[in-house]
Amino acid sequence: MATGLRLVTERAGNGVGKPVIDTDNGEELMLVHPGVSIVLGNRPPEFPGTLYISNKQIWWLSDTDRAKGYAVDFLSVSLHAVSRDPEAYPSPCIFTQIETPAVDDELVDSDSESETLNLSKITQMRLVPSDPSQLNMLFAIFCQCAELNPDPTEEEESVHNWIFSADQLEDEDEEDEDSEWPVFQNPTHPIGANGNHDLAHSVFQLQINDQRFEDAEEMEQYDKNGHQ
Repeated sequence: MATGLRLVTERAGNGVGKPVIDTDNGEELMLVHPGVSIVLGNRPPEFPGTLYISNKQIWWLSDTDRAKGYAVDFLSVSLHAVSRDPEAYPSPCIFTQIETPAVDDELVDSDSESETLNLSKITQMRLVPSDPSQLNMLFAIFCQCAELNPDPTEEEESVHNWIFSADQLEDEDEEDEDSEWPVFQNPTHPIGANGNHDLAHSVFQLQINDQRFEDAEEMEQYDKNGHQ
């Protein structure tokens, strides 16, 4: 489930501090990149700050205000891309689209330049490095971490595509009883029933070939007996 952008007020260490890494659950820091500005929606950029990327999420932490920072899980990032078009944004940056949780439409639209920042309404985030030559490297890290965080909804749908209910199996069994040739189907191995009936079709063809082979043997035996 998408959690959207989050406010970060807790940091580890002294001074400016660093993000709190959930090492107990396998989280690892992949990149620390200083000199990055952040742009949320249509608001003005915030800087200076440091970008932190782990194998699970992205942080931007202010270098001057320990209580100011933002984070977003990779599962909430639906799109990321390199943007160099000055018509889209004046500075080269990493552009991201963020999936947000369902919110009340009557809440203030925080994509505008309002004083109150409602993070649940932020759907776009830009990360602007001070050195544009680092964009390709940042994009590569984004891609790597995104691959480590596949959409669980898509994975669940993919798994469910291989699952058949008892009713479905019974219905297919009834159809098979009406057919001339029995169709192989093992409910303990759903890969044999993938909706296209590839395996069943192969067995069906094999049975036809077996029958034809038996018929050919009978004809050959009859010819021999007939000429004895």
